[in-house]
This record gives sequence, C-alpha cells and structure tokens, in this order.
Amino acid sequence: MGKPKQQVISRFFAPKQNPPSSPPPKPSPPPKISATVSFSPSKRKQALALASLSPNKHPKTLTPNPNTNPNPPPSKSLHQKFLQKLLDPPPQNPNPSSTANPKYTPLEQQVVDLKAKHPDVVLMIEVGYRYRFFGPDADTAARVLGIVAHVDHNFLTASIPSFRLHFHVRRLVGAGYKVGVVRQTETAAIKAHGSNKLGPFTRGLSALYTKATVEAAEEMGGGDGDLRGNYLLCVVEKEVSVGGRECGVECSFDVKVGMVGVEISTGDVMYGEFDDGVMRAGLEAVVLSLAPVEILMGEPLSGQTEKLLLAYAGPSSNVRVERTSRDCFKDGGALADVMSLYEDIGEDSSILEHNELTKEVMKVGNHLHGIEGIMAMPELAVQALALTIRYLKQFGFERILCLGASFRPFSSSNEMTLSANTLQQLEILKNNFDGSENGSLMQSMNHTHTAFGSRLLRHWVSHPLRDRNLISARLDAVSEIADSMGPSRIAHHVVEFEEEASCSPVIQRKIDYLLSSALTTLGRSPDIQRGITRIFHRTATAAEFIAVIHAILVAGKQLQQLSLENNSSGRQEKTVQSPLLRRLVLTASSSTAIGDASKLLSALDKDAAARGDLQNLFVVSNGQFPEVARGHTAVQIAKEKLDLLIGQYRKQLGMRNLEFMSVSGSTHLIELSSDVKVPSSWVKVNSTKKTTRYHPPEVLTALDELSLATEELTIACRATWDTFLMGFGKYYAEFQAAVQALAALDCLHALAILSRSENYVRPVFVDDVEPAQIHICSGRHPVLDSILQNNFVPNDTKLHADGEYCQIITGPNMGGKSCYIRQVALIAIMAQVGSFVPASSAKLHVLDGIYTRMGSSDSIQQGTSTFLEELNEASNVLHNCTSHSLVIIDELGRGTSTHDGVAIAYATLHHLVAQKKCMVLFVTHYPKIIDIKEEFPGSVQPYHVSYLTSAKSLEIMDSRLESGGENLDHGDVTFLYKVVPGMSDKSFGLNVARLAQLPPACIARAAVMAAKLEAEVSARAGNQLGQRLWGKTDFFEENLSLEKHFDPSEFSPRKELVALSVDQGHFDDLVSAYRELFSLLQSSFGVPDPTNSVQSLKDAKQLAMKMLSSGG
Repeated sequence: MGKPKQQVISRFFAPKQNPPSSPPPKPSPPPKISATVSFSPSKRKQALALASLSPNKHPKTLTPNPNTNPNPPPSKSLHQKFLQKLLDPPPQNPNPSSTANPKYTPLEQQVVDLKAKHPDVVLMIEVGYRYRFFGPDADTAARVLGIVAHVDHNFLTASIPSFRLHFHVRRLVGAGYKVGVVRQTETAAIKAHGSNKLGPFTRGLSALYTKATVEAAEEMGGGDGDLRGNYLLCVVEKEVSVGGRECGVECSFDVKVGMVGVEISTGDVMYGEFDDGVMRAGLEAVVLSLAPVEILMGEPLSGQTEKLLLAYAGPSSNVRVERTSRDCFKDGGALADVMSLYEDIGEDSSILEHNELTKEVMKVGNHLHGIEGIMAMPELAVQALALTIRYLKQFGFERILCLGASFRPFSSSNEMTLSANTLQQLEILKNNFDGSENGSLMQSMNHTHTAFGSRLLRHWVSHPLRDRNLISARLDAVSEIADSMGPSRIAHHVVEFEEEASCSPVIQRKIDYLLSSALTTLGRSPDIQRGITRIFHRTATAAEFIAVIHAILVAGKQLQQLSLENNSSGRQEKTVQSPLLRRLVLTASSSTAIGDASKLLSALDKDAAARGDLQNLFVVSNGQFPEVARGHTAVQIAKEKLDLLIGQYRKQLGMRNLEFMSVSGSTHLIELSSDVKVPSSWVKVNSTKKTTRYHPPEVLTALDELSLATEELTIACRATWDTFLMGFGKYYAEFQAAVQALAALDCLHALAILSRSENYVRPVFVDDVEPAQIHICSGRHPVLDSILQNNFVPNDTKLHADGEYCQIITGPNMGGKSCYIRQVALIAIMAQVGSFVPASSAKLHVLDGIYTRMGSSDSIQQGTSTFLEELNEASNVLHNCTSHSLVIIDELGRGTSTHDGVAIAYATLHHLVAQKKCMVLFVTHYPKIIDIKEEFPGSVQPYHVSYLTSAKSLEIMDSRLESGGENLDHGDVTFLYKVVPGMSDKSFGLNVARLAQLPPACIARAAVMAAKLEAEVSARAGNQLGQRLWGKTDFFEENLSLEKHFDPSEFSPRKELVALSVDQGHFDDLVSAYRELFSLLQSSFGVPDPTNSVQSLKDAKQLAMKMLSSGG
C-alpha cells in the first residue's frame, strides 16, 4: 500500500510479545472497599494489627477469603456491603495459627525481608518518585511527620515525595530514630535489558542515619545541626570487689566507669576512666558537659547507671539509646579489636596507589600517634572505643577514629572538671527554667562568630583552666585584642610586653580589624570544622568542598597580613605581642596550608561544582586526572562520529540543509515530511501531522557508543572524585590544626568583645605558693548585670586562707543571698577561663575545684528524696574539695526536722572549716549556725543581706494573739542587696507569702504562730536578762524553770508572770516595765539603722538602771 511499515521501538523497554490465545477471563469481582475510622475502637485495633511486619506472625489481610465465592449475591448493593464491612466486626478466629499466611506482593516481600534484616531501623523505601513507609514505620512517620497513613494490601503505608527526602530524614532523626534509606539498585534501562525485566526493582539499604551521624553523612550536609555538638557517648563499667569477693556490676554502688565520646562530624574524641559513687556524680558531669544525642550502653551496667542514662534520655530529650554487649572483651579482646581496624586500613591502602597524593596517608604521624594514644588509654576506655568502632562500622565512619580523630582525655591536670551540681545550679551551660542557653553563663559570654568557635567556647566554660601560666596566656591575648579595638571604658591592669613601644597604634588596631574580618567571613561560610571532616569521610559534595577550602584559604590570607612569618631579611616583626595569639595566627595562616588549599582548588572547576556537573568538575588541562581526560576524549570522538553522519544523510536524501534535531530529550533526530520515503531500517521515533522523525541505524549505533562513552566518563569521574577525597587525608591534620586555631581565635576575640562591651576588669592571679584567697571589689553577677545594666548592686568579697575564709550569710528571703554566692563562683570560673570579670578589681588564687550545694529537688526515677539529694550533694562536696577549692552551700538541712537540719548543717560546716580548710560561702536561716564562729575566731564571720523596714514594735498581748492576728503587720520591707557584716534574725517569710498570694487567712494564722514563737524566745531571753540584772538566781531556781514548765501552746505573758510568785502590789509595775524593756531590746536588734539601734539600747539601759534602783 505504498509506504513501508516502520519499526517502532523504545530504547529502554523491549517490545511486548503477543500473548497466546486464551479463553476470555472470568469477570472480576467488584472492587473491595475498606475503611478505617478513628471513632471505632475495633477498627482502630484492626489497623494497628495490620501494621505488624513480623515475618513469623503475618498480619491479617483485607483481601477476601479464597474459599468464599468471589461473586457476591446480587441482592446486596455496594453501599450495603460497605456498611456491613464498616460496622460489623470481623469474626474472631479461635485458632490464629491455622490461618493461612497472606500472599505478599513482590514489593511487600522485599519489605518483609528488609525489615527482618534491620528491625530497629525506620525504613524509607524508594518506590518510583516517592519514598514509602510500611507497617509500624508508617505509623511512626505519620505521627512524627504529620502525614497520612492508610492500609494498602497487607500493610499500613505512608509516603513522601523523593525531593523532600533529606528534610524528612532530619525530622525523623531529630526525633531520636534510626533511619535507613532503601534505594533501587538498578535503573529502568538496566532492568529492561537484564534478567530481572519481569520482576520488581532490586532494592537495598543505601544509607543509614542517626542523630550523631547525620551531619557527617552523604548528601546530608549543610543542615543547621546542633551548635553544641552531636556527641555519641559510649559507657561501660567494671566489676568491683566487695569484701574480698567480686560482685557483678549489676549490684555495685561504687564502680569504675569508662567512657568515650565521639563527635563524628568534627573528629573530636574524648575518653576517660574514673571511680564513681552511688549517685554517679562523675558520670552525670560527663553527660551534662558533652550533652550527647546518642548513648551506647555497653552491657552489663549497674542499675544506678542505667537509671541515670535513661533519665537523661527521657521522652522529651529525643536522645537515642542503644544497648550492646561487651562479653567478647572479657579476655582482653578490646585492644585487639581496635588494633585490627588499623590493620584493615593499612591493607586497604593498596587501593589508593593509583593516586600518588594518597600513597603517604598511612605514613603520616597521625597513624602512629593514634596507635600510641590508644595504647596509653585506660582499659575501660579502650573497651568503650572498641564498642564505638563496631557501632560506627555500619555507617562507614570508623576511619575517623584512626586517621582523623583528635583524642583528648575528658579530665586533665590542666583543666578543672566541674561537677554536675555545679553545672546545673550555677546555670553555666543552660538555665534551669526551660533547659535553653538563655540566661546561662555560656550565653552571656558567647560572642563568637562561628559555630566551631562556639563549640570550643562551650568546652572552655565547662572546663576552666587550673594552670596559672595558661590562664595568663589567654588573658594576655584577650587584653591585646581588646586594646586593638580602640578607645574604650575598660579599666584593667596593663601588661607590658617586650618591645611594646615599637608597636604603633595603627598596627594594634589592625589586629582587631583583620580578626573581625576573617571571623565574619567564616561566620557566613559553612561550618568548616564539620566540612573538612565530611571531606575526610568522603561524603562532601564538590560545591561543599570548594566552599570549605575556599573559606580556609580566604581566612588564612587575611591573617597573613599581620606579617608574623619571617620576612625577606629573616626577621619576624613583633606586630603581635601575645605568644598565644602569635602561635594561633601563625597556625591559621600557615603558608603550607594556604598553598595546599590553593592547589586543591586549582584542580576543580568552581562553576561545574555549583551546577553539580561531575563530568566537567576536574581541570585536566595541566595533565592531572588522566582517566578523566581519556573519558572526555572518548566522548568527544563519539560526538564527532555522530556529527559526521549528517553529511551521509544529506547525500542520501539530497537535502543540503538537513540537520540533526533534538525533541523531548531525544537527540540526533532526522525530521522529514510525512510523504518522504526512507529506508525500512530507519526507526520512527515520533511524528506530527506533517512531519516524521527518525533514527537511522548508524545513528542508533553511534548513540549507543556515545552513551557508553558518557557512562564510562561518569564512572571515571566518580572514581576520581572518590580518590580525590581520599587523598585529602594527607592534608586533613594540617587543615584540622588551622581550623582549631581559628576556633581559638574566635573564642579569644569573643572574650575581648565581652570585656570591652561590659566594662569588665582583668583578674590578677597570685602565685601558686601563696595562700588560697579571693578578693573581689564591687563584684557583679555576669548574667544579671547584663540584664539590669546599672541597676545591679555590687558586693565585695574577701576570703583568705590565713584569715577569714568562711562567710556565713543570713538575711531575708529573696534578699539576694543566693545571687551573691553564685556571682563569686561565676567570677572565679570566668577568670580561670581566661576572661575579664564583672568587678572593679579581682585578685584570686587558682582554684582546683568549685563545688556547690544549692536548691532542693528530688529524683523519683532514681528513688531519692529531696533530703537524700541534699545530703548526696553535700557528701560529694566533702569528699572532693581541698584547701584550694571554693565551696558554696545554700540552705543545707531544710528537708528534715529543725533539730536534725541544724545539726547536719552545723556538722557539715564544721568539717569544711576544721578539716578541709577550704574557702566557704554558707547561706543559712538557722541562727544557731553562727555559734561556730566562737570555735574558729577570725576564720568564720557572719554576714547578712541588708534591708530597710517600716515595721513598728509589736506588743505581744493576749488580746492580740487571741484575735487571730488580723492586725499583725510587719510593714514594708526594702531589700538593699548589700552584704554587710553581722547577723540577721529576720527572714520575712510572711512577705514572701504575700507575694505568692497565699489566702489572707493563712497569712494571718502564720502571723499568729510567728508571734507566739517570738514570744517564747523573748520570754526566755527576758528571764535570763532578769537573772543578770537582779542577781536573784535563787529566786529563779526555786520558782522558775522555763525549759521544764514552758508550753508554747499555753503561753500567756500574764500567766508566766503570775508563775513567778511576785506579790500583787508589784505585779502591774513589773508587767509594764518588762513590756517596755522587751520592746526597746527588740527595736535595737531588729532595726538596721545604727542610730536608732543605739538610741534604743540607751533607753533600755536607763530603764534597767531604774528597775535596779527601785529594787525590782
């Protein structure tokens, strides 16, 4: 019929074969409708039952029973069947085991197999253009992600679009889940031409994410992350000997704890081994300091340790906990397990020989240093490290522990390890209100520009220095940076350096300008500390690689303008005086690091990296990357061969202007009019009403060759990129040192900004041989001072080991006692961090520890009461403090009876003063504690927080007490917040009750009870005074014994006076005289104004003399 029949094929799918003739199919049953309604408990139960994916216990399916007739009776309509299915619960099978397993679809069978291999992982399975969740994972995703889950075939399912994968992965990981991404391992083209053309796409677990590894994982960079760090903490314990026999760690109280904390995204590794008590105070300090997002529990662990870790990883924290056994390490296999990792990496180095940049990776000092460092680690720390390596192998991040890790002990002799109580009660890292950094010491000191600088400052604040020389080095650096910021109101001690006169003001201002410029640039760049670690892990993209290395290069070049390196004459210019600052600047601006950064960047095309074009990423013009160059040549040859074919077809068709065209992704098409005849071997691709487009066989062959060459080029580029990243291991230690130096510079610059903006002073530290002392003039609370500005009332503090080293602070509630002792501790911490402090002057001795016992709280989960918590904290203080420690204790003994509380508080303070001889700030409302000053004269002195009151003298009379206390009023109290010598016998608890808006009846009754108790004390004091004034001791011995006869519930001044057996004639005069005398004495002791107090005492003296002259 004229035109030959054209062959139409697809390039990716084989032509369908004609099916053999078969009888007509049976009519399919009507569609089955099922629904799950939230208001039906039975239906909800069904849906949850369908969510189970256990291969041994398959869920029920919603498919019809194969034994029933698939064709329903025509009498029932579809609506009736729907109502019956919805409202009638299915019959319960008495023997579930006899129910036949449902028939899974091929995809569902893959899901079951994958879930059996990874039962603890939330699987996101690639299906087409979406990622689907099945079974319990779908229920989890619906709850966390806020998406809809529904029943499909045998399982509950939910899905997300593929382009939102990374966003939802971060949300699931942030909620504390372990997330796995299952991708298709074959493309449609491979599947069409392979043996699996009729089966489902093959799938496998391609990525695994947790909160501790997500920042270092492939394709997951660039997230905000947690600026505090994402530590993985592994904890193990050692069995102890009790009474000569070994007791399992499960029943132990005092244990030896080993820990390893790994920040995978930065390569920071902290380890330690220490003895811990029943409350696990040491472990709690580790947890609060590192703030891990994942905890690996090396079982067996004691019950106390598990309680602490599980309490930290509570439901609101989203901290993930995983348990692992360490039974295999009982015979010393932990060290061998760790060393085997080094051997495996050494063997794998053979695959790097094709790139000479990476041949020396195993020869650098990092490897030997890592082995030597591990050999020196304690036994339990090695076990924790081995468990951590095993855990990280499933993510592919174990290399960081061998080649790129920065190992350092959690506790060192140069740093102070603050206890968990100190970190919490002083609100150093976070506040006690909502757990955020707002209102904490860290927040007030954090003026850093970069995320890695903020993380380092967090470590500095939680680990103050204990070495005077290191502290002075930091203070010198901060002082020089602050001086370079220009004129300011800062008053600090000037530290003279050698050749300081040679530094011009212009050079000094240049330091701040260049530092600010470099740090501001880094603050706008990606997190370079995590970036270089991602490059080391080979998970960084090309764009990320260029951004990170370029940021290091720019910062280094800016700091090079300080001209600290040797000039052409071989001399160094002293533009920077501080040795620490010079060393950090030289490390960050090292010529070697800048040269290596330039070399790495010159090998890559920036524009291609921004486009994500891997094929054109590498610069091959200078002879680098020969495999990529050969791939480009092969692609170019294939393209030229295709382009030459157009001349052949011009001659064949007689069309001089014939050109190849591309339509809808199909290239090298020949478009002809529909009436043009072409050879039958030409393949028709598509057509319009007037034209038809063809692929000649030669073009198809050339296209296949081009496709093959392009695929080979892509493979070569991927292999070259992987090798290029692997070769970065040679430079990792150098760039890591530069980044750490930049982080330290950021911290020092932040401390300089703090000192300049807040008018802080440089602290002075005395020599180590001098006695322990703290002298602070006009000290201020660093957090409240920044909030209240000029309204904060400063206070002085003077403690000296050879003089007064214990202060007992009393005073009214809410008067500022706790604020005062906190500010002293915070000033000491800031000073030993290397910061200027909020005071007019500060002279301190380097402290080896700061211990606190403040506040009241219980721990129901750990089974401890409020009073037990108090005593545990006090016990920790008594066992760990030394003569060079600062101890602050607030309200010890409140959780028990008054007598027991006073006794325990007195004994604790006595032990601190007599045995430990440490500097103590002791806050109490117990007046009896003040008596300790008689035993330690000169060493212990009472202080109180001053106040003003408009209270009038209260006359305690029977009518006033019996009236219910409605007229009792303490008047207005004005707190002065000034700590002054002397004792305060007033707490003004009723004023706090009014602020708390207790019912007036409660306050009135409390006033009555307070008056009765004050009357008891006044009567006792008055009778003792009468003995001294009148000398009639025999009279009182015969007629009065207050401790035997006094009953507070039956107290009445009139009754007590009658009990003295005084004759009736003198009764009225005696009552009046006593009333007036007691009033004057009460006024003299209760009024802060010295003038009024002296006048009251004079009046009391005159009255007493009058009583003596009258004969009593």
